Amino acid sequence: MAWITGAPGETIRGTWTLDDRISGPVKEVAFEIPAGTAALTVRLGHDRSSGVIDLGCSGPDGFRGWSGGARTEYTIGPLWATPGYLPGDIEPGMWRVLFGLHRIPLEGLPYEITVIAHPRPPVAPRDHSRRSRRAPREPHRLPATDRRGLPSLDGFTWLAGDLHAHTHHSDGTLSVYELACVAADRGLDYLAVTDHNTVSHHAELASASALAGILLVPGQEITTDLGHANAWGDIGWVDFRRPPDEWARTAEDRGGVLSVNHPLAADCAWRQPFCTRPRTAELWHWSWWDRTWGAPLAWGQAWTDDLVVVGGGDFHRPEDGHPPGAPTTWVLADPACEGSEKVVRAIADGRTAVSASPDGPLLLRHGEEFLVDGADGLVLWGPDTRRVIRGDRVLVPARPGVHRLETPVNEVMALCT
Repeated sequence: MAWITGAPGETIRGTWTLDDRISGPVKEVAFEIPAGTAALTVRLGHDRSSGVIDLGCSGPDGFRGWSGGARTEYTIGPLWATPGYLPGDIEPGMWRVLFGLHRIPLEGLPYEITVIAHPRPPVAPRDHSRRSRRAPREPHRLPATDRRGLPSLDGFTWLAGDLHAHTHHSDGTLSVYELACVAADRGLDYLAVTDHNTVSHHAELASASALAGILLVPGQEITTDLGHANAWGDIGWVDFRRPPDEWARTAEDRGGVLSVNHPLAADCAWRQPFCTRPRTAELWHWSWWDRTWGAPLAWGQAWTDDLVVVGGGDFHRPEDGHPPGAPTTWVLADPACEGSEKVVRAIADGRTAVSASPDGPLLLRHGEEFLVDGADGLVLWGPDTRRVIRGDRVLVPARPGVHRLETPVNEVMALCT
């Protein structure tokens, strides 16, 4: 139900209050768009130093985009749209500007919203017109398995990647292609692009993958005030306004996988209720710099007995200082799968391991064996505590659990499911 209605060209002013926020985190302003409209622009004004209002859009035929708090203006046209939004025909009828009331102060947050209906499509920004002129790059490094000499296991091969990264389609700064190049230069075999509450980046994945020389996995970080979750696979948009159990069912029904993100992360920690808990969780997030902190492991052990452990670099911009692949999630890929399905199916089946980087010490599990690579003098903690050397194969009980490689200074170097 829309709270407010208006007409194109009209500026609507109001104030979002704490009562509005308590009644629900997402509100709507509805606009009737006339036939013959070629494109539309939405502009939001509010005092960003006093609060945060997220921004999105839906049309008569459904979801058209989300940019959260990263933008205060967007344009949607037939051939191009602001990153975060889906280009296409502007259907006549009722459109809705979506407001996420992310941070509303006690005294309320005044705002104004203007919708402009364009009779002709605006000219695309330069960034859109340059994309088709990029040339393929030469691969910079061998695949991680070949570079490290890891064995093929019954035809299955290990792929190194990162399952959590953002572009300018949400609150990152790089384009999809630029992000793909950064990940490829890091020596990753794959990268999941998981922009917040949108799938507008999916249309660029195939071309960026071919040009940059890295497998790109479709993803979406479903983002709410009570927790974040990644949905991976070519499954379309998952509605973040619905309960988390519906996210999980949607992902599974469409052939994807849902994972709880950074479950211990201050105001981004996981606090949503689940009737059926997903078995995949981002148990190693880049921000957990203190490797002696055991809380993520304890959380994982309490979450479910058959936890599938993944990591997430949560890359947004180069200047943050933590590149894609820190940490690195390794997946044991089935040769019968193609493209991003290699990664998605491996996660769904629990064939994962996590290391600090694509070239750091690594602990891989296959059946009842661990293969330790690049870990001279490290200590394996688990049901059988012992010192290992590079290339050791360590028999472990079949009982599932989280294992750790630790240095004498107690730095966790790898997690394995």
